[in-house]
Amino acid sequence: MSDTILLAHGSGGQLSHDLVAEVFAASFTNPILARLEDSAMLADLGGGRLAFTTDSYVVRPLFFPGGDIGRLAVCGTINDLAMSGAQPRYLSAAFVIEEGLPIADLRRIARSMAEMAREAGVAIVTGDTKVVERGHGDGCFITTAGIGVIPAGVDISAANARPGDAVLVSGTVGDHGMAIMSQREGLRFEAEIASDVAPLHTLVQAMLEVCPEVHCLRDPTRGGLATTLNELATQSGVEIIVEEARIPVRPAVQSLCELLGIDPLYVANEGKLVAIVPEAAAGQVLAAMKAHPLGREAAIIGQVRSGRAGRVSLRTTLGAHRILDMMVGELLPRIC
Repeated sequence: MSDTILLAHGSGGQLSHDLVAEVFAASFTNPILARLEDSAMLADLGGGRLAFTTDSYVVRPLFFPGGDIGRLAVCGTINDLAMSGAQPRYLSAAFVIEEGLPIADLRRIARSMAEMAREAGVAIVTGDTKVVERGHGDGCFITTAGIGVIPAGVDISAANARPGDAVLVSGTVGDHGMAIMSQREGLRFEAEIASDVAPLHTLVQAMLEVCPEVHCLRDPTRGGLATTLNELATQSGVEIIVEEARIPVRPAVQSLCELLGIDPLYVANEGKLVAIVPEAAAGQVLAAMKAHPLGREAAIIGQVRSGRAGRVSLRTTLGAHRILDMMVGELLPRIC
């Protein structure tokens, strides 16, 4: 690992994983943290197990097509809870604000967070505010934490994938990352590219209603779909094979990725999930996803195999196979 922090340490890819493993997990080691899930799953306190998560948001620009840093912070924390099957209940919000940020912008961010929290049925119940000197904060950073309740009988983990399971994605990939990129670079397309930022807990609930035995859930944020599949394959000790032709990508996103030489499978998403479910239940789960507004473009994209543990491969539209490695380096900094 590098002797100093690089931008790539925040990419969600291999360097991020190395940093977490060699610095944070090694320092804070305990059985709950060792699971390395999106949320910590805590002991049953009488009304069900608690899920607890925290995240920070440093997106640039603060406002982008389809959302803003406030909506992103609320949805991102809700989604981390939802990936454990939890029903989100309470959030905290801490702000690091740069001197010179217009109060109107801060008010707009706060109102966006409040609106999103009301829509999702959660309450922002505590927080903190700090101000740093001009030039030291890039506008506004937000850190959120969330608490949710995991229903009895739900056991979702990145380590639960089994050979024969089906791999599903809830919709088109790469929307968020390319929305940020197009905004930064001033690129315009006939069809606007908007972020997919959205709360996924109700979609997860609909999936669990038809299949309480969902094995794995992850939202493919930094590092995109490819990196998320690598995490699941590694933690479960399985091989995953996906079909390029089945992975939904919007034409405008595909075009921009081709223009910039970027693989959409490594581009961040903020309103999509990857699910691994028993093969026998895949059809029912897919139908439930498609019946939900956030899963209309859901697809079964691959299968779990008992081959080489931790390997992810892609069957291309030409019939060839290529390995999908975990992302190395920084594709697009300050994305979430």
